[in-house]
Amino acid sequence: MNQPQTAGRKSVAEAQELFAKADLLALGQAADTACRSRHGNAVRTFAVDRNINFTNVCISCCTFCAFCRQNQSAEAYVINEATLFGKIDYALGQGATHILMQGGLHPGFGLDEAADLLTGIRRRYPSLHLHAFSPPEVVHFAHLSGQSFADVLRRLIDCGLGSLPGGGAEILADRPRQLTSPKKATADQWIEVMRTAHSLALRTTATMMYGHVESLAERLEHLDRLRRLQDETGGFTSFICWPFQAANTRLGADLASGRLRAEWAPDGRWHAASAEQYLRTLAVSRLFLDNFDHLQASWVTMGPKLGQVALAFGADDLGSTMIEENVVRAAGVHHRQTRDDLVRLIADAGFEPHQRDGTYRRVWPASQGAAPAAS
Repeated sequence: MNQPQTAGRKSVAEAQELFAKADLLALGQAADTACRSRHGNAVRTFAVDRNINFTNVCISCCTFCAFCRQNQSAEAYVINEATLFGKIDYALGQGATHILMQGGLHPGFGLDEAADLLTGIRRRYPSLHLHAFSPPEVVHFAHLSGQSFADVLRRLIDCGLGSLPGGGAEILADRPRQLTSPKKATADQWIEVMRTAHSLALRTTATMMYGHVESLAERLEHLDRLRRLQDETGGFTSFICWPFQAANTRLGADLASGRLRAEWAPDGRWHAASAEQYLRTLAVSRLFLDNFDHLQASWVTMGPKLGQVALAFGADDLGSTMIEENVVRAAGVHHRQTRDDLVRLIADAGFEPHQRDGTYRRVWPASQGAAPAAS
């Protein structure tokens, strides 16, 4: 298969053929055509935000995570209000329109604490959009409180939650989750939290971390589950994928030693996902997820130049400045970009850069300078 087609819905089998056999440049051209048909030829977007991790304590201890700490660790923390507000103030000074806030599954941080955290932020910053608490955190809050997913989400919305990030998805298939994160939310629970959020008019994003133990079929199972739920609810705003970052992780050591197999690799031997694999995954995702409006490039993991190339492989958005990012950095990846950097990358790729907010509403043409700070 050398010339992928953009017309018609792709089956799982067709998508698997694209992954395995399509010519990379032809695949990118097809994904770019699909992107341009949806978003036009002129504008590509980016955001200014900060990723605040309110705690690094986590009972899940996923093997792919280098960030989490045990509650008794000298490095364990739960953010205090002064530190939190200082981080938000700085982000707003840089033109941020929203805050991404996630944390580990802390045994002592439940629904009441999450609600208090949101309430304190909303009181001080009434117009700031809060993109917070991924599905595993919602499952955790539900477990600690004995309440349903719907009741947990209703309370968080009442306290100021604006949208739900798609973290904790990794691969939405049971086998790889049992190998990498057996203590975290299951694939079915992740889907059910998102379904519930959409029923409450709470918009969410969707993610995929690939390139570890999953098979190609399981990667497609993940995309198929997302597309089916989007057909049902229409509640996802965007999709973001990135490859597993192995440094400083138990999973990386297990894969490198051969104790675990990388089922997606022809010989089962793991190697870090390449630029070609990232672009192929992004392009197939654009063609398969025909009911998703936005695909975001992951310069945070892949670097700014490959993030720029991703704008020709189906991505319509360059992501955010990520004024702060701790989880990927803990795995040894240290890419940093300012607002001006993202503006330049988009412009140099031949597009007009526009800043957007957390719900993909364009808030400012980048040619007019930074958007006014949220109050």
